[in-house]
Amino acid sequence: MIHASVKRAMDIAGGFLGLVLFSPVMLWIALKLRSEMGRALFAQERAGMDGRSFRLCKFRSMTDERDERGNILPDEARITNFGRWLRSTSLDELPQFWNVLKGDMSLVGPRPLLMDYVPLYSDAQRARLSVKPGITGWAQINGRNSISWPEKFALDAWYVEHESLILDMRIILITIKKALKREGISAAGEATMPRFTGER
Repeated sequence: MIHASVKRAMDIAGGFLGLVLFSPVMLWIALKLRSEMGRALFAQERAGMDGRSFRLCKFRSMTDERDERGNILPDEARITNFGRWLRSTSLDELPQFWNVLKGDMSLVGPRPLLMDYVPLYSDAQRARLSVKPGITGWAQINGRNSISWPEKFALDAWYVEHESLILDMRIILITIKKALKREGISAAGEATMPRFTGER
């Protein structure tokens, strides 16, 4: 296992470097989204380490459109062309470098999921909450959204058992390659992933 202080030092350095390197791109995206949708950022409560809630930041990729009854439309109906491109390039994730600097997240770890998924986890699935969530992770480079929920959770559990500095560096390098190839962006027939409903 990586010593907590070493991993935190890596996160601070990586988070700061990410914000600096990508600041021109982030400014351009923010200005474009603000002109098209009124605001650039999307914040949502996600489950962090030990199941504690935090506000994850992403660039917006969807509108807030609702039907005549006031119900939010499905993801596929709300995602914009620019939002689809942001997701395909993973650039919508860039604001999460701020979450890393704040200490809510790490560069590498299981992806943070919705708070209302937590009560649905089996005991084995809850293992993912024993480490900080990450911008990227073992499941992200082994299928991302193209694999099933049980497969994701199994990969997350494997990472928790085998966490190391070398593994984290490997995941970061493979993530860059996968992002350039735009692999595993969404599940078949979905804008992203279907909701987790507690499949064991």
